[in-house]
Amino acid sequence: MKIAVVGTGYVGLVTGTCLAETGNTVTCVDINQEKVDKMQQGQIPIYEPGLEILFHRTIEQGRLKFTTVLAEAIADAKIIFLALPTPPGADGAADLSFVLGAAKDIAKLVKDYKVVVTKSTVPVGTADKVKKVFAENTSIEVDVVSNPEFLREGVAVEDFMKPDRVVVGTSSEKAKKLMEELYNPYVRSGNPIIFMDERSSELTKYAANSFLATKITFMNEVANLCELVGADVDMVRKGIGSDARIGKRFLFPGVGYGGSCFPKDVQALAKSAAEVNYDFSILNSVMAVNEKQKVVIVEKMRKYYKGDLKGKKFALWGLAFKPETDDIREAPALYIIDELLKDGASIVAYDPEATANVRKLKGDTIGYAKDPYEALEGADALIIVTEWPLFRTPDFDRIEKNLKAKVIFDGRNLYDIQKMIDCGYYYNSIGRKVVEA
Repeated sequence: MKIAVVGTGYVGLVTGTCLAETGNTVTCVDINQEKVDKMQQGQIPIYEPGLEILFHRTIEQGRLKFTTVLAEAIADAKIIFLALPTPPGADGAADLSFVLGAAKDIAKLVKDYKVVVTKSTVPVGTADKVKKVFAENTSIEVDVVSNPEFLREGVAVEDFMKPDRVVVGTSSEKAKKLMEELYNPYVRSGNPIIFMDERSSELTKYAANSFLATKITFMNEVANLCELVGADVDMVRKGIGSDARIGKRFLFPGVGYGGSCFPKDVQALAKSAAEVNYDFSILNSVMAVNEKQKVVIVEKMRKYYKGDLKGKKFALWGLAFKPETDDIREAPALYIIDELLKDGASIVAYDPEATANVRKLKGDTIGYAKDPYEALEGADALIIVTEWPLFRTPDFDRIEKNLKAKVIFDGRNLYDIQKMIDCGYYYNSIGRKVVEA
């Protein structure tokens, strides 16, 4: 099948590449000429495990192409995916200008029947707005479909190629058959393609991410309570996670959620509720707690250093919002950096993939190390913010040798409490006993 993907951000590039991998011919279109030139030369613009292999293979075999010319991309396409940004506005509502603008441009170019798919995360009612744009700008038959993505950064290729479910919102039998044909190769093991109306499909994405964000935030609240009452959050997590109704995933406490999805999706769903005069109080609380949780580690540091961080030097491990990605959108590390700089501290950071992105944002306000141990040299303490695998079993002798003091603030609970006691560290994590040196 011939497919066009409008937008080559994270979702668009993963979608286009994975669709090409199963034999479809995919043309991705983007307005950024420099970015398109680089992709045509085989340079992948994002870090995502497993994507690069498929990217190069499908380009070499002629199934994945890139262009800046919209008319060229959609000319022979049966299905057109809109994978465009929907950033939150000042009031928390999703900005649909990119989606609706692209729809208008496409409407003026279509010459035969198309299925236009909103792959971007969009609020309830967006499909109706896109339909209206087509109705006002073309007499050609166009079906608008909602097909939300559920890609987890770090395992997005696996999520696309072997999805738990595919959600498709459409009221058109014609569009339904095309979407079923497109996705059948990805659900051969029996996972469902769930067809529903467009509005239910749009709400499904927001509801899913908001529930997961709520689960994370609830566990962070439990962790904070554990510290006050002397309980161990690891034990509590195991105790409730064994309940099949709750499950083990998303119960790990830390320094809050970040990334491209949870923050804006929770905010957008709360805003949608407010627009119909519904106070979604749980989500409002989730957002408030998460803002505090992002800098909870700094509060621990202020307490330890008796409120005086001026002149202190800290090593910071982890900049990406989660491991196996270079994405720093709403990353807790950025909030921690800002708070520490405000208090007069200096920072040397290390991250396996996200350093370049932070350097573009923060410049030389912080230092950047080539490896984890270089970041430790002469530092007063180590702060762990992202749970990259290489941080899980470090050389504690090298840590001790490079740090000025044996002090670790762990925002991801990577290390065993007894191990820290045996090694003689001051170790402060989330929702667990503080180990005094």
